[in-house]
Amino acid sequence: MSDAQPAAPLTGGWGVDSTTGPSEDRVQWFQQQFGALLANLEVAIQGKRDVLVDVLTCLLSEGHLLLEDVPGVGKTSIARSLAASIHGSWARVQFTPDLLPSDVVGTTVYRQAAEQFEFHPGPVFHNLVIADEINRSSPKTQSALLEVMGERQVSVDGHTRPVPRPFMVVATQNPIDLAGTYRLPEAQTDRFLMRVSVGYPDPIDEAAILATHGAASPVEGLGAVTSVGDVQAMIGVAEAIAVEPSIQQYIVALAHATRNDPRLRLGVSPRGTLAIQRAARTRAAAWGRTYVSPDDIKHLAHSVWAHRLVLTTEADLDAMSAGTIITDILNRTPVALGQGAGT
Repeated sequence: MSDAQPAAPLTGGWGVDSTTGPSEDRVQWFQQQFGALLANLEVAIQGKRDVLVDVLTCLLSEGHLLLEDVPGVGKTSIARSLAASIHGSWARVQFTPDLLPSDVVGTTVYRQAAEQFEFHPGPVFHNLVIADEINRSSPKTQSALLEVMGERQVSVDGHTRPVPRPFMVVATQNPIDLAGTYRLPEAQTDRFLMRVSVGYPDPIDEAAILATHGAASPVEGLGAVTSVGDVQAMIGVAEAIAVEPSIQQYIVALAHATRNDPRLRLGVSPRGTLAIQRAARTRAAAWGRTYVSPDDIKHLAHSVWAHRLVLTTEADLDAMSAGTIITDILNRTPVALGQGAGT
Protein backbone atom coordinates (compact mmCIF):
# COMPACT_ATOMS: atom_id res chain seq x y z
CA MET A 1 0.00 0.00 0.00
CA SER A 2 1.11 3.60 -0.48
CA ASP A 3 2.58 5.82 2.22
CA ALA A 4 -0.43 8.14 2.30
CA GLN A 5 -0.72 10.03 5.57
CA PRO A 6 -3.08 8.50 8.16
CA ALA A 7 -6.68 9.65 8.05
CA ALA A 8 -7.94 11.97 10.77
CA PRO A 9 -11.49 10.86 11.82
CA LEU A 10 -11.86 9.25 15.23
CA THR A 11 -14.02 6.12 15.61
CA GLY A 12 -14.53 3.21 17.98
CA GLY A 13 -12.22 0.23 18.56
CA TRP A 14 -12.05 -3.54 18.74
CA GLY A 15 -9.97 -6.16 20.46
CA VAL A 16 -7.37 -8.23 18.63
CA ASP A 17 -7.15 -11.98 18.13
CA SER A 18 -3.42 -12.58 18.46
CA THR A 19 -3.71 -15.98 16.74
CA THR A 20 -4.98 -14.55 13.45
CA GLY A 21 -3.60 -11.01 13.52
CA PRO A 22 -5.60 -7.82 13.07
CA SER A 23 -8.33 -7.67 10.46
CA GLU A 24 -8.51 -4.90 7.87
CA ASP A 25 -11.19 -3.01 9.82
CA ARG A 26 -9.09 -3.07 12.99
CA VAL A 27 -6.09 -1.72 11.12
CA GLN A 28 -8.30 0.93 9.52
CA TRP A 29 -9.51 1.97 12.99
CA PHE A 30 -5.90 2.16 14.16
CA GLN A 31 -5.06 4.37 11.18
CA GLN A 32 -7.97 6.69 11.95
CA GLN A 33 -7.02 6.97 15.61
CA PHE A 34 -3.41 7.61 14.68
CA GLY A 35 -4.50 10.35 12.31
CA ALA A 36 -6.67 11.98 14.96
CA LEU A 37 -3.77 12.10 17.40
CA LEU A 38 -1.43 13.43 14.73
CA ALA A 39 -3.87 16.17 13.69
CA ASN A 40 -4.31 17.21 17.33
CA LEU A 41 -0.57 17.45 17.91
CA GLU A 42 -0.16 19.57 14.79
CA VAL A 43 -2.51 22.17 16.27
CA ALA A 44 0.25 23.05 18.75
CA ILE A 45 3.39 21.92 16.89
CA GLN A 46 3.80 23.35 13.39
CA GLY A 47 6.03 21.98 10.66
CA LYS A 48 7.24 18.87 12.49
CA ARG A 49 4.99 16.14 11.09
CA ASP A 50 7.78 13.58 10.71
CA VAL A 51 8.86 14.15 14.31
CA LEU A 52 5.27 13.84 15.57
CA VAL A 53 4.77 10.61 13.62
CA ASP A 54 7.85 9.18 15.34
CA VAL A 55 6.54 10.33 18.73
CA LEU A 56 3.22 8.55 18.20
CA THR A 57 4.98 5.47 16.83
CA CYS A 58 7.02 5.30 20.01
CA LEU A 59 3.95 5.65 22.25
CA LEU A 60 1.98 2.95 20.43
CA SER A 61 4.99 0.61 20.47
CA GLU A 62 5.03 0.86 24.29
CA GLY A 63 8.45 2.44 24.14
CA HIS A 64 10.18 5.42 25.68
CA LEU A 65 11.26 8.49 23.75
CA LEU A 66 14.37 10.66 23.96
CA LEU A 67 13.93 14.09 22.37
CA GLU A 68 17.35 15.59 21.81
CA ASP A 69 18.22 19.05 20.52
CA VAL A 70 19.30 22.53 21.53
CA PRO A 71 17.09 24.50 23.95
CA GLY A 72 14.04 26.31 22.63
CA VAL A 73 13.02 24.16 19.64
CA GLY A 74 9.87 22.72 21.23
CA LYS A 75 10.97 19.47 22.91
CA THR A 76 8.94 20.07 26.06
CA SER A 77 5.98 21.41 24.06
CA ILE A 78 5.85 18.17 22.07
CA ALA A 79 5.86 16.11 25.26
CA ARG A 80 3.14 18.28 26.85
CA SER A 81 1.03 18.13 23.68
CA LEU A 82 1.21 14.34 23.67
CA ALA A 83 0.12 14.23 27.32
CA ALA A 84 -2.79 16.58 26.61
CA SER A 85 -3.96 14.50 23.63
CA ILE A 86 -4.48 11.39 25.76
CA HIS A 87 -7.10 11.29 28.48
CA GLY A 88 -4.71 9.80 31.01
CA SER A 89 -2.54 10.90 33.90
CA TRP A 90 0.80 12.59 33.38
CA ALA A 91 3.53 14.26 35.39
CA ARG A 92 6.52 16.42 34.61
CA VAL A 93 9.86 16.16 36.41
CA GLN A 94 12.42 18.93 35.98
CA PHE A 95 15.77 17.16 36.24
CA THR A 96 18.30 19.27 38.10
CA PRO A 97 21.69 18.48 39.70
CA ASP A 98 20.11 18.26 43.17
CA LEU A 99 17.24 15.95 42.17
CA LEU A 100 17.20 12.71 44.21
CA PRO A 101 16.09 9.22 43.07
CA SER A 102 13.26 9.33 45.64
CA ASP A 103 11.96 12.48 43.93
CA VAL A 104 11.39 10.33 40.85
CA VAL A 105 10.16 6.93 42.08
CA GLY A 106 8.71 7.87 45.47
CA THR A 107 9.59 7.21 49.08
CA THR A 108 8.32 5.50 52.21
CA VAL A 109 7.40 7.79 55.11
CA TYR A 110 6.69 6.76 58.69
CA ARG A 111 3.36 8.14 59.98
CA GLN A 112 3.69 8.40 63.72
CA ALA A 113 -0.05 8.82 64.33
CA ALA A 114 -0.85 5.54 62.58
CA GLU A 115 2.41 3.88 63.69
CA GLN A 116 3.04 2.54 60.22
CA PHE A 117 5.01 3.26 57.08
CA GLU A 118 3.22 4.79 54.12
CA PHE A 119 4.44 4.86 50.53
CA HIS A 120 4.24 8.20 48.75
CA PRO A 121 4.36 7.45 45.00
CA GLY A 122 6.61 9.53 42.80
CA PRO A 123 5.78 11.01 39.40
CA VAL A 124 6.59 7.75 37.59
CA PHE A 125 3.20 6.43 38.71
CA HIS A 126 1.45 8.12 35.78
CA ASN A 127 0.71 7.03 32.22
CA LEU A 128 3.10 9.57 30.76
CA VAL A 129 6.16 11.00 32.50
CA ILE A 130 7.95 14.03 31.06
CA ALA A 131 11.58 13.93 32.18
CA ASP A 132 12.67 17.44 31.27
CA GLU A 133 16.40 17.97 30.62
CA ILE A 134 17.22 14.48 31.89
CA ASN A 135 20.95 14.91 31.33
CA ARG A 136 21.19 17.78 33.83
CA SER A 137 20.77 15.41 36.78
CA SER A 138 23.41 13.15 38.27
CA PRO A 139 23.94 9.61 36.95
CA LYS A 140 22.56 8.24 40.24
CA THR A 141 19.23 9.97 39.68
CA GLN A 142 19.17 9.01 36.00
CA SER A 143 19.60 5.36 36.99
CA ALA A 144 16.44 5.56 39.12
CA LEU A 145 14.52 5.30 35.87
CA LEU A 146 16.23 2.11 34.68
CA GLU A 147 13.91 -0.40 36.40
CA VAL A 148 10.66 1.38 35.68
CA MET A 149 11.57 1.95 32.02
CA GLY A 150 12.63 -1.65 31.49
CA GLU A 151 10.12 -3.54 33.61
CA ARG A 152 7.32 -1.00 34.27
CA GLN A 153 7.61 -1.48 38.00
CA VAL A 154 9.34 0.21 40.93
CA SER A 155 11.07 -1.48 43.85
CA VAL A 156 11.23 0.62 47.02
CA ASP A 157 12.10 -0.73 50.47
CA GLY A 158 11.65 -4.35 49.40
CA HIS A 159 8.23 -3.83 47.80
CA THR A 160 7.61 -4.00 44.05
CA ARG A 161 4.87 -1.76 42.70
CA PRO A 162 3.67 -1.77 39.08
CA VAL A 163 3.08 1.50 37.24
CA PRO A 164 -0.14 2.08 35.25
CA ARG A 165 -0.43 1.03 31.61
CA PRO A 166 0.16 2.40 29.11
CA PHE A 167 3.37 3.85 30.50
CA MET A 168 5.81 6.06 28.62
CA VAL A 169 8.77 8.22 29.56
CA VAL A 170 9.33 11.19 27.28
CA ALA A 171 12.75 12.60 28.13
CA THR A 172 14.20 15.80 26.71
CA GLN A 173 17.94 16.20 26.47
CA ASN A 174 20.24 19.04 25.54
CA PRO A 175 23.39 18.26 23.52
CA ILE A 176 26.08 16.93 25.82
CA ASP A 177 28.55 19.65 24.91
CA LEU A 178 26.38 22.29 26.65
CA ALA A 179 27.37 23.41 30.15
CA GLY A 180 25.91 21.52 33.09
CA THR A 181 25.05 18.30 31.25
CA TYR A 182 25.93 14.67 32.00
CA ARG A 183 26.26 11.99 29.34
CA LEU A 184 23.56 9.32 29.63
CA PRO A 185 25.18 5.89 30.17
CA GLU A 186 24.72 3.20 27.51
CA ALA A 187 22.42 1.18 29.78
CA GLN A 188 20.13 4.21 30.03
CA THR A 189 20.05 5.13 26.35
CA ASP A 190 19.36 1.50 25.42
CA ARG A 191 16.08 1.73 27.40
CA PHE A 192 14.76 4.38 25.00
CA LEU A 193 12.98 2.88 22.02
CA MET A 194 13.67 5.96 19.88
CA ARG A 195 15.77 9.09 19.90
CA VAL A 196 14.42 11.94 17.81
CA SER A 197 16.01 15.28 16.98
CA VAL A 198 13.48 18.11 16.66
CA GLY A 199 15.56 20.60 14.67
CA TYR A 200 14.90 24.24 13.85
CA PRO A 201 11.71 25.07 11.92
CA ASP A 202 11.95 26.36 8.37
CA PRO A 203 11.14 30.08 7.80
CA ILE A 204 7.51 29.49 6.75
CA ASP A 205 6.74 27.31 9.77
CA GLU A 206 8.53 29.70 12.11
CA ALA A 207 6.35 32.55 10.80
CA ALA A 208 3.29 30.38 11.49
CA ILE A 209 4.56 29.81 15.04
CA LEU A 210 4.80 33.57 15.58
CA ALA A 211 1.24 34.00 14.30
CA THR A 212 -0.33 31.25 16.44
CA HIS A 213 1.64 31.58 19.68
CA GLY A 214 0.14 34.79 20.99
CA ALA A 215 -0.88 35.55 24.56
CA ALA A 216 -1.45 31.86 25.28
CA SER A 217 0.34 28.80 23.96
CA PRO A 218 -1.77 26.43 21.79
CA VAL A 219 -0.64 23.61 24.08
CA GLU A 220 -2.70 25.12 26.92
CA GLY A 221 -5.97 24.75 25.01
CA LEU A 222 -5.25 21.32 23.57
CA GLY A 223 -7.89 18.72 24.42
CA ALA A 224 -7.80 14.92 24.58
CA VAL A 225 -8.86 13.06 21.44
CA THR A 226 -8.48 9.51 22.71
CA SER A 227 -8.60 7.55 25.96
CA VAL A 228 -6.11 5.37 27.78
CA GLY A 229 -8.28 2.36 26.87
CA ASP A 230 -8.12 3.21 23.17
CA VAL A 231 -4.35 3.64 23.37
CA GLN A 232 -4.10 0.17 24.91
CA ALA A 233 -6.33 -1.21 22.15
CA MET A 234 -4.12 0.40 19.52
CA ILE A 235 -1.05 -1.15 21.13
CA GLY A 236 -2.81 -4.52 20.86
CA VAL A 237 -3.52 -4.01 17.16
CA ALA A 238 0.10 -3.06 16.45
CA GLU A 239 1.43 -6.09 18.37
CA ALA A 240 -0.55 -8.40 16.07
CA ILE A 241 0.83 -7.00 12.80
CA ALA A 242 2.53 -9.78 10.84
CA VAL A 243 6.32 -9.89 10.53
CA GLU A 244 7.54 -12.39 7.95
CA PRO A 245 10.60 -14.53 8.80
CA SER A 246 12.41 -12.86 5.89
CA ILE A 247 11.91 -9.46 7.52
CA GLN A 248 13.18 -10.78 10.84
CA GLN A 249 16.24 -12.18 9.04
CA TYR A 250 16.78 -8.74 7.50
CA ILE A 251 16.67 -7.12 10.95
CA VAL A 252 19.17 -9.66 12.28
CA ALA A 253 21.48 -9.14 9.30
CA LEU A 254 21.50 -5.36 9.90
CA ALA A 255 22.11 -5.82 13.63
CA HIS A 256 25.01 -8.21 13.04
CA ALA A 257 26.50 -5.77 10.56
CA THR A 258 26.65 -3.14 13.32
CA ARG A 259 28.29 -5.61 15.71
CA ASN A 260 30.97 -6.50 13.17
CA ASP A 261 31.62 -2.98 11.87
CA PRO A 262 35.21 -1.91 12.73
CA ARG A 263 34.03 1.67 13.23
CA LEU A 264 31.78 0.64 16.13
CA ARG A 265 32.80 -0.35 19.64
CA LEU A 266 29.21 -1.28 20.56
CA GLY A 267 26.61 -2.48 18.07
CA VAL A 268 22.87 -3.05 18.29
CA SER A 269 21.79 -5.29 21.17
CA PRO A 270 18.99 -7.90 21.04
CA ARG A 271 16.87 -5.29 22.83
CA GLY A 272 17.47 -3.09 19.80
CA THR A 273 16.31 -5.75 17.33
CA LEU A 274 13.13 -6.30 19.34
CA ALA A 275 12.63 -2.54 19.49
CA ILE A 276 12.77 -1.99 15.75
CA GLN A 277 10.37 -4.89 15.17
CA ARG A 278 7.85 -3.35 17.59
CA ALA A 279 8.19 0.08 16.02
CA ALA A 280 7.90 -1.35 12.50
CA ARG A 281 4.63 -3.07 13.40
CA THR A 282 3.23 0.23 14.62
CA ARG A 283 4.38 2.09 11.51
CA ALA A 284 2.80 -0.53 9.27
CA ALA A 285 -0.55 -0.19 11.08
CA ALA A 286 -0.37 3.62 10.91
CA TRP A 287 -0.11 3.38 7.15
CA GLY A 288 -2.95 0.87 6.90
CA ARG A 289 -0.92 -2.31 6.33
CA THR A 290 -1.31 -5.65 8.08
CA TYR A 291 2.34 -6.59 7.49
CA VAL A 292 5.80 -5.08 7.98
CA SER A 293 7.88 -4.20 4.92
CA PRO A 294 11.65 -3.61 4.56
CA ASP A 295 10.90 0.09 4.05
CA ASP A 296 9.55 0.23 7.61
CA ILE A 297 12.87 -1.09 8.89
CA LYS A 298 14.88 1.33 6.75
CA HIS A 299 12.76 4.30 7.83
CA LEU A 300 13.12 3.51 11.53
CA ALA A 301 16.75 2.36 11.67
CA HIS A 302 18.19 5.79 12.48
CA SER A 303 15.72 6.79 15.20
CA VAL A 304 15.66 3.34 16.84
CA TRP A 305 19.32 2.36 16.54
CA ALA A 306 21.60 5.40 16.24
CA HIS A 307 21.58 6.20 19.97
CA ARG A 308 22.48 2.60 20.83
CA LEU A 309 25.74 2.60 18.88
CA VAL A 310 29.10 3.55 20.38
CA LEU A 311 31.80 4.60 17.94
CA THR A 312 35.46 3.69 18.30
CA THR A 313 37.92 6.41 19.23
CA GLU A 314 39.29 6.41 15.68
CA ALA A 315 35.81 6.89 14.20
CA ASP A 316 35.19 9.76 16.61
CA LEU A 317 38.43 11.43 15.62
CA ASP A 318 37.45 11.05 11.95
CA ALA A 319 34.22 12.96 12.73
CA MET A 320 32.01 10.00 11.80
CA SER A 321 28.49 9.68 13.14
CA ALA A 322 26.27 6.76 14.05
CA GLY A 323 23.76 7.94 11.45
CA THR A 324 26.33 7.82 8.65
CA ILE A 325 27.36 4.29 9.62
CA ILE A 326 23.74 3.12 9.72
CA THR A 327 23.13 4.58 6.26
CA ASP A 328 26.20 2.76 4.96
CA ILE A 329 25.04 -0.54 6.50
CA LEU A 330 21.55 -0.12 5.02
CA ASN A 331 23.05 0.51 1.58
CA ARG A 332 25.24 -2.59 1.59
CA THR A 333 22.91 -5.10 3.29
CA PRO A 334 20.68 -7.00 0.83
CA VAL A 335 16.94 -6.60 1.41
CA ALA A 336 15.22 -9.80 2.41
CA LEU A 337 12.56 -11.01 -0.02
CA GLY A 338 9.29 -12.54 1.11
CA GLN A 339 5.60 -11.85 1.44
CA GLY A 340 6.26 -8.66 3.41
CA ALA A 341 8.91 -7.31 1.08
CA GLY A 342 6.60 -5.04 -0.81
CA THR A 343 5.58 -1.55 0.26
